[in-house]
Amino acid sequence: MLNRRKLIHGSAFMAAAMTTPGIYAEELVKTAESTEGPFYPDKLPLDTDNDLLIINDSITPGVGQITHLNGKILSPLGSPIRNAFVEIWQCDNNGAYLHAGSGNADKRDSNFQGYGRFLTDSKGNYYFRTIKPVPYPGRTPHIHIAVSLNGHRVFTSQILIKGSPLNQRDGVWRNLKDDKARNSLVAAFNPIKGSPLKELEAEFDVVLGQTAEEHQNGKIRGGIGKRQWRSR
Repeated sequence: MLNRRKLIHGSAFMAAAMTTPGIYAEELVKTAESTEGPFYPDKLPLDTDNDLLIINDSITPGVGQITHLNGKILSPLGSPIRNAFVEIWQCDNNGAYLHAGSGNADKRDSNFQGYGRFLTDSKGNYYFRTIKPVPYPGRTPHIHIAVSLNGHRVFTSQILIKGSPLNQRDGVWRNLKDDKARNSLVAAFNPIKGSPLKELEAEFDVVLGQTAEEHQNGKIRGGIGKRQWRSR
């Protein structure tokens, strides 16, 4: 059985993929914001940790191509942001969200968590184990992501698959003002060499814009405080 404690508190993938960012001489390109969409969970699942494939101590995983999603939350100057509260949510392999108004609700995969939370470490790192996003009518494959600081939502956007042919016809993609904004919302979902399960890994850094909590030197005070998921 999967060791959940090791997964929640940092896996080998997280340790291998994440390094400490330097402080950049110039401001980084701010990650474009996008709509939250209509399907943020209307009722949170019983399990809200960073492993969306397994609910609580179930031995039956959600259906889909396993994806290890990691990245950093950064200030405009490249400083890592500690204790940033990162949320992701996405539809399951059948295109159904954790929302009563979602399409295909009657086919929702009850073994897929659909929503997860993570509190960044001192180097700004976050990590989720989830599935590769799939398309549904009207939308290209995507994962929703949000970041909160000091209890306030400061960033909302979506992660799209780099190179997906459906991106060009997607309304969210087309509404972005330029290629720089579009490029800030894509991540490559690459095969993990030697994985017998054909797992993928994707890296997506979030560069926040100026916020009320930000100092002149680009560092942000405090964090969201107490963790809101169960430790195991």
